[in-house]
Amino acid sequence: MVTQVENPILEVHDLTVSYQSKPVLWNVDFSLPSGSLTGIIGPNGAGKSTLIKSIMGLTEKNSGYIKLFDKPLSKVRKKVSYVPQRESVDWNFPTSVFDIVLMGRYGHLGLFKRPKQADKEFALECLRDVGMEEFKDRQISQLSGGQQQRVFLARALAQNADIYFMDEPFVGVDAATEAAIIELLKKMRNQGKTVIVVHHDLQSVKKYFDWVILINMRLIASGPTETTFTKDTLQEAYGGKLTLLSQISDLLSKEDIPTRQG
Repeated sequence: MVTQVENPILEVHDLTVSYQSKPVLWNVDFSLPSGSLTGIIGPNGAGKSTLIKSIMGLTEKNSGYIKLFDKPLSKVRKKVSYVPQRESVDWNFPTSVFDIVLMGRYGHLGLFKRPKQADKEFALECLRDVGMEEFKDRQISQLSGGQQQRVFLARALAQNADIYFMDEPFVGVDAATEAAIIELLKKMRNQGKTVIVVHHDLQSVKKYFDWVILINMRLIASGPTETTFTKDTLQEAYGGKLTLLSQISDLLSKEDIPTRQG
């Protein structure tokens, strides 16, 4: 089940990706509307992170094409922001919180130009948005996991992009940080930004996202959460990996979905 989108902000067509000749994604084909908050959902090893990395040009594809704003990424890179998994970042790099966020402004600067006062003020505003202004002079290695994730999100905000890709931003953060992040993502969506998030927790999907992409190496479904996040699509995506599978109907009708992949 794939919902067709008119004038999509993102179009992925027949995408196939392999690692060492082993297919990871197979003929993935979907499009996304502008101004949506989308969750990429699927079991471990389904290719969720690979999908984002392929869109960002960080993973070589075997076939297919990807368009953002009806153009290749190379033509619209300044409009696109990417937040990788926190575990993939060297947090021991000797730099401050403020400098990390200010890096988000570099794409808007000319070659060899230094950040202006306006860029620094905008970086501080982004830190305020994620509740980290008081830590601006702290070394990033001295922060907790949740605080590091907030800083990385602030750097993405500093880019002032139109579309944001985030790979598991809620992993390793406490409940308060997760609540703060999702409220910020919803605020961005309401301002017309498009946000795509790799997400694991089925319990919060209906509460967090207005659009979902369900994958398990191939595309299972893509569309509005209300009509796409269903018993049938979940069973197809997770199969035996979805615990309490017989209770899916109850899970989908409640806010407290007690389900994780096993």
